[in-house]
Amino acid sequence: MARSDEAEAFSSAVYDAVQQIPYGKVTSYGHIAKLIGTPQRPRQVGVCLKHLSQDPDAHFNHSNVPWQRVINAKGIISPRSQPSGARNQAAALQAEGVTVTTGALGELEIDFSEHGWFPDELPSQTEEEGGDENEDE
Repeated sequence: MARSDEAEAFSSAVYDAVQQIPYGKVTSYGHIAKLIGTPQRPRQVGVCLKHLSQDPDAHFNHSNVPWQRVINAKGIISPRSQPSGARNQAAALQAEGVTVTTGALGELEIDFSEHGWFPDELPSQTEEEGGDENEDE
């Protein structure tokens, strides 16, 4: 089933935004939704990440979109349909130096005060507004 142009544009915006999350930092699905101008759509951000391509030849894929850096608004890695999914996400974050703790109910938690990334706008938007000031980047 072909995706609509709107769905394709939304997914591309999500993936582009997630690519801008710095190494060793995390943000929430809701914050990504806010950054791309659709604050009412955090669940759709999660759906986009769930369907991120495994194909290394795809423009956006698991290798170039750091999906593991997006967690829920409570600082918890969201459960997955596969039991190992949350553990895999935790391991990927730990490999980046992110501290992941286990809560009283077994939930995998990240402290936003230590590892959170919540800019008012995406770095790419700031660069566009600033012109060519940062040509070295």
